[in-house]
Amino acid sequence: MIAATPMKRGGKPIEIAYGALYLASDESSYVTGTELVIDGGYLAQ
Repeated sequence: MIAATPMKRGGKPIEIAYGALYLASDESSYVTGTELVIDGGYLAQ
């Protein structure tokens, strides 16, 4: 699976945490109805 990921590495737990932190912060106050995909580009292929 890592070889098929454009980033060529596995994700780190802190990278997932940063996404959750963004969604929980005031910085995302205008974000609605979206998915935040944190997968190193795997689904974008």
